[in-house]
Amino acid sequence: MPPVFFLTIIVVASVWVGEQQGGAAEAIAGRVSAAAPVLLLIVQLAMLLLIAGLLRRDRLSWKAIGWAIPSGSSAWREVVAGLIPGVTLGILYPTILAPWMETAQRSLGDYVPAGELLTSLGGSLLPFFFANIVLAPFVEESLYRGYALGALASRFKTPAAILLTCVFFGMLHWSGGFWYMVLTGVVAGGVLGGLAVWRKSVVAPFVAHLALNVLEFLYILVWLPTA
Repeated sequence: MPPVFFLTIIVVASVWVGEQQGGAAEAIAGRVSAAAPVLLLIVQLAMLLLIAGLLRRDRLSWKAIGWAIPSGSSAWREVVAGLIPGVTLGILYPTILAPWMETAQRSLGDYVPAGELLTSLGGSLLPFFFANIVLAPFVEESLYRGYALGALASRFKTPAAILLTCVFFGMLHWSGGFWYMVLTGVVAGGVLGGLAVWRKSVVAPFVAHLALNVLEFLYILVWLPTA
């Protein structure tokens, strides 16, 4: 459902901009791309309502989907367990993973031009901050590594459940292009899913996701404008 939310919001925004701009295709694409952080914020709010509705429908508590410190552990252990992989991913992304993605986009093709994703996200830093740091780690971990992973693991074997959440998590990021979906789903989704299974909680994956997104934000804020 979240990828459909994103598609619907982009379509609505495109139609609205088209009416304002008289249907000029380049103007529509430019305005919608510039509004990407705001659209991302709307999607995160819609996902928050979705997970709240699912929990209410299934009569589940936040604790039931993993928002609790595992037995025998402590808050500090969960923070450290999440911080190390999160910071590692945050360092690997601009140095190795993003260049690999852009190389794949240029050599193999993609429906999003190479190098355009981070530039568009950096267009409106305040909405991007709220969407990507305040909301995304909590909302996405609750939905994908909390509710979805638990539901899928009850029907399939754990590796299959992690694989499916990776696919769905990658699809959430479809607006970044095919290779961004692959990168997000396989690398980030795999690490976060494995972390959730290992720690039997979403606290460590949340910390990892938060650390990754904070470093991504700092990269966009500080380094990208000078590159």
